[in-house]
Order: sequence, then C-alpha cells, then structure tokens
Amino acid sequence: MSELKVYNSLTREKEVFTSITPGHAGLYVCGPTVSGESHLGHARPYITFDIVFRWLMHLGYKVRYVRNITDAGHFEEEGRAAEDKISKKAVLEKLEPMELVQKYTNLYHWGMKQLNNLDPTIEPAATGHIIEQIGMIEQIIADGYAYVVNGSVYFDVEKYNTDYSKKGEPYGILSGRVLDEMIATTRELDNQEEKRNTNDFALWKNAPPEHIMRWKSPWGDGFPGWHIECSAMSTKYLGGQFDIHGGGMDLLFPHHECEIAQSNVCNGYIPARYWIHNNMITINGKKMGKSYNNVITLTQLFSGDNPVLQQAYHPMVIRFFILQTHYRSTLDFSNEALQASEKGLKRLWEAYDNLKKLSPSGGNAAANGEIDERCIKLLREMDDFMNDDFGTAKVLANMFELVPVINGLKDKHIAADAISASTIELLKEKMKLYIEDVLGLNVQVGSDNNKLDGLIHVLINMRKDARARKDYATSDRIRNELLTLGIQLKDEKDGNMSYSLS
Repeated sequence: MSELKVYNSLTREKEVFTSITPGHAGLYVCGPTVSGESHLGHARPYITFDIVFRWLMHLGYKVRYVRNITDAGHFEEEGRAAEDKISKKAVLEKLEPMELVQKYTNLYHWGMKQLNNLDPTIEPAATGHIIEQIGMIEQIIADGYAYVVNGSVYFDVEKYNTDYSKKGEPYGILSGRVLDEMIATTRELDNQEEKRNTNDFALWKNAPPEHIMRWKSPWGDGFPGWHIECSAMSTKYLGGQFDIHGGGMDLLFPHHECEIAQSNVCNGYIPARYWIHNNMITINGKKMGKSYNNVITLTQLFSGDNPVLQQAYHPMVIRFFILQTHYRSTLDFSNEALQASEKGLKRLWEAYDNLKKLSPSGGNAAANGEIDERCIKLLREMDDFMNDDFGTAKVLANMFELVPVINGLKDKHIAADAISASTIELLKEKMKLYIEDVLGLNVQVGSDNNKLDGLIHVLINMRKDARARKDYATSDRIRNELLTLGIQLKDEKDGNMSYSLS
C-alpha cells in the first residue's frame, strides 16, 4: 500500500503524513456554532473529516478526534457588526440562552447520526473552557502580544507579525496574506477606536449591561473572542502541537490564521503540522450560509420541506452526493445532482446486495483472466486513491466499474467461474470495507429498510403461493400493485424472485 499523502494548506502542497507520535494521530476540527439548525453547508466538513477519522483508524492509528461546540455568547459574522447570536435567538424563541444551545446541539447530534458520522473522541464546549481561555489570554498579555483597553483585550497583530516574520512565521503564513497589504477584512468587533490597528482581533470583550452570557475575568465581566476557544481546547486535549487541524475553507482566514498566532505565542509552535480545508457547497455559485439567506437545513433536506427542494432526500443520498466530489473541489447543489446521486447510490447498493449473495463457483484459477485481473486492479487502486489525499470520488468511480461485473455474475451473463474464488472473496471484503467502514454508507440509517424488506418478501411468498395454485389473477395483482408503489419484482432464472426500488 502507498503512503498517505495529504494536501497541507500551510505549505500548499501534498505531503506524506507522518504523525508526531508513531501509531497515534491528533485531529482537531472546528465544530458548529449552535445558535441555529445545521444545514447542508455544515454537512460537508463533518462528512469530510469523518472520512479522515475513519481512514486514519483503518491505517492503524489510534486517533484522538476533537471537535468543539461553539456555545459562547459572542459570535462574529463576516462583513457585519458583532452580535450575541445566542441571546438574540433565545429572545426570539423565548428560551434561556443555554436552553437554546441544548436544543440546537441536540439537533446537530441527530443530524450527524442520520449522516452516519462517527462521534468524535472528545467534544468540548467553549463555555466549559472559560478558565483555559482566560489563562491563555493572560499568557499572551504577559508575553507582550496583547493589550487591555476598557475591560477588553486585543491581540497585537502588528507586533506579532514584526517579531515572528523574523522566524519565518508571519501573520498570514496560512492564508498567504501580507499584513502590509491587507484591507481590514478581519471580522471586526464594536468600538473599533479601542484597537491600535484595524487587524487586531479580540481575545476578550467587555460585556455591556444587556449582554446575557458573561463571565468574570481579571479585566472585568465579559466573554471570550471567537478565535481563542479553539486554541485553548486544542492545546488542552491535543497538546501544544498536534497532527491535523481541519475545517471549512471559509475558516482559513481569519479564524485559523488567528489560532496560529495565539497558539504560537503560548506554546512556541504553529499548533498543527497539517492543515486540511474542505471547499464549499454552493447554490447557483454562491456559498450556502445564513447571511446569504439560501440555507437548506438538514431536517428540510430529509423531509423535502423547503421550496427549493423537489423531494425529500435520504441522509445517505446526501452523504453519497458529497463523497462523489473531492473534498477540495467546489460542490454545487441542485435537485438534478441529488437525484442523480440517489440513482447512483441505489445502483451501487443493489450491486452490493447481489455481491453478498454470490458464492464462489470457480477454483483458484479464473476462467477469464482478463476480468479477474481487472477486478483485482480496481480493488487495489482504492487504497492508493484514499492515500492520495482521501480520494473518495475515485474510489466510487472504481466501484461503479465493478458493478456490471457483479451484476453480470448474478444474472449469469458472466460465467460463475470467470473469476477465481479468491477474487470473489477479495471483492466481498473490499466492497464491505469501503462501502460500510471507510465511506460510511449505510442504507439502514434513518430508515425502516429492514421492515420494508421483510414486508416485500412476505408479499413475494404470497405471490409464489398464488402461482403454485395457478391463481394468476392474484399473482398479477400483487406484482402490479407493488409496481405502482415503485417496487419492481423480477423472476430469476433459478426460480427465486428479487425486487428493486424505482
């Protein structure tokens, strides 16, 4: 098997992955802001890093996967004034702020389960780590890279850039931005006149009287800035330097850039060795987000309850749709694309079901060496594709090249001994590994599929009994009524009967 290579946003090239501690991997991913329901745009990073998590474990790493919950009162929005989203939404919904947080955290967890994402090893919340954030801020002040104004604390970006540029680690090392050329694009807070420079960012904000979520600090009552929580929690659970930091491309600047600066001052290292960023899901070329008023929530996707949607989509269709495109490529939403994914997943899953029922008929030698060798080649390539920056799209492409072979063996269009017994077993082993364990595709998730399968087989047996009695009217009625429900029966050559959902 080839070595795992990942695209590192920090160096802007693919690099061989070497963990700091052999056999162990530390992964930190920026989690959701739980001031509202998760949407399709949120699904992509969490599916992407679920794949990273699964693949690292498959390679034998003991992975500590940390994914935070942002539940602190202050959140910043790109290009807009800062606002206390939790408190604002709590007033609208007539809930206590932490009641609102719990509501949307529960919904987020439900959505992740529907998408069949594995739970992270640790899921820390920002409000549970105020002490750690205050401690880190105190250290940054003591080292001379932050200043206090009217009970607020700001990070001195210009001083950091001057000093750390000498070490080859300027502010902008991740994003490629040059401080002297920057327009004030940092997500800004109120009271701009307090800051020495427009690019300085808040580590702690003084809380006005109306601010509900507030904590005591050496600088007075207030609340943490956005960036400091991830530095504090990643340091606590993964150490001063860890292996992988992940998140959406929209977090690369300023959030991850600011994390690097904070953590570098406190710990003496750029916090992660590898920085992985997934690209966006767009609608008509525009990023999906609440500020763009084009959000489709996960519950709407699964129920079809959104005017943009032509139908409801199974969670596994959403997962499959996302995995068909490489995580660093833009993925544009459309009903047509999701419907194509629905058909593709159905075709793949039916072939996988057929494969599980196949019994090797040949011996160790294959009657058709060309088909046998091609199957082996396609299966072996999957490992290389995953080791090449988690290439799920290429893995799926190879699976679809194997589908006609599997169906051909099942329908006897391909001789049973065309493929050796060892290749059939390898095919079963690899397809299970990739479909279920690595890609996390599970048609049972979020559905009553077992019950449906059982009910259809009851009707199939009733139809068989009717035909045995030469009651063809009942037999045809069962077939035709199932067909009107989108369930197509097929008489097999061996006398058995199968079905497919259309």
